[in-house]
Amino acid sequence: MGKQMTEMLKGTLEGIVLALLTGKPAYGYEITTLLRDQGFTDIAEGTVYALLVRIEQKGLVDVEKRPSEKGPPRKVYSLNQQGKQELEEFWRTWSFLAERIEQLQSIDPSKGEN
Repeated sequence: MGKQMTEMLKGTLEGIVLALLTGKPAYGYEITTLLRDQGFTDIAEGTVYALLVRIEQKGLVDVEKRPSEKGPPRKVYSLNQQGKQELEEFWRTWSFLAERIEQLQSIDPSKGEN
């Protein structure tokens, strides 16, 4: 993944993870796997765990400890009402930005107009 992609992901990864949790609760490694399945193959597991700590501290998810077949109990994250509101705001912001970026992309550089 290039530097530009990494920088763009920093600002959007929280929303992406919240969107993944819309489907069903998941634990950290499972979230990393879901991200990789979506094509985010270069995201480090540590990045995901740090993000999960942040969204838990912000009150966007509920956390439940569930027994694990191997090792200590797993923290399972589920989107709560505040997280759903944050995700709605993320999608509104994303739509706004995507529309503006598409407009910029359609500008003919030889004409210098919109």
